[in-house]
Amino acid sequence: MTSNTDWRALVLPLAALALWYALTALQLVDTKLIVPPGAVLDAAWQVASGGQLLAGLRASLVRDLSGFAAGSAAGILFGLLLGVSRWAERLVGPTFHTLKQISLFAWLPLLSTWLGTGEAAKVLFIALSAFYPVALNTFEGVRGVTRAQLEVARVLGFNRIQLAARLILPAASARIATGLHLALLYAWLATIGAEYLLGSSAQGIGSVVIRGKATFHVELIVVGMLLIGGVGLLLNRLAAAVEDRVLHWRGPGH
Repeated sequence: MTSNTDWRALVLPLAALALWYALTALQLVDTKLIVPPGAVLDAAWQVASGGQLLAGLRASLVRDLSGFAAGSAAGILFGLLLGVSRWAERLVGPTFHTLKQISLFAWLPLLSTWLGTGEAAKVLFIALSAFYPVALNTFEGVRGVTRAQLEVARVLGFNRIQLAARLILPAASARIATGLHLALLYAWLATIGAEYLLGSSAQGIGSVVIRGKATFHVELIVVGMLLIGGVGLLLNRLAAAVEDRVLHWRGPGH
């Protein structure tokens, strides 16, 4: 069943590839704008053989994972604080819920004003993109702990550390994992957005697209787009696999 489903999922991409090839081979489109698949493969080989593609991918992933780690750690701590403290929720909760309504990319002009267009601004922007989904899901996961569960913990004599380690975190783990999964995807989108919109000479996959646009090298733009999508797909699959493995105790259907 799974194998058949996977094959069916390839029908549309393969049909699109065949249509793309036919349109360019028969000269039914302007091949300066819609370039042939072969030209894209040639461009990919050129940047890959020159080491530019690998260097750019490495730079983007380091930037992405640095921001993801920082934003996720801050999000878990902040979500736990809001979840366990009514005082903290009343004090900073309304501000947090208001700020999360602001489009993420609306922060870029402010960050570039404060920090310029260097690495610090990019990593902070990526961290911000990871922070919100992790903080929100952690908060909701902690608030999902029932009174009955808390009463059992009190009967068992749990201190605060035991309460957090043996009840609150395990009970909220599924929501935290969901937040981390979303954060990984958002962080990758933010990485590409930061590299593209905070234009600089720094390496990264976004710089491949920028270079293609600057030189009207459409093949290079398509190579960058395909690589961005491919890495995003791999990150999504990796996050799902890790989530299933870590939370295997939930059983099938969750």
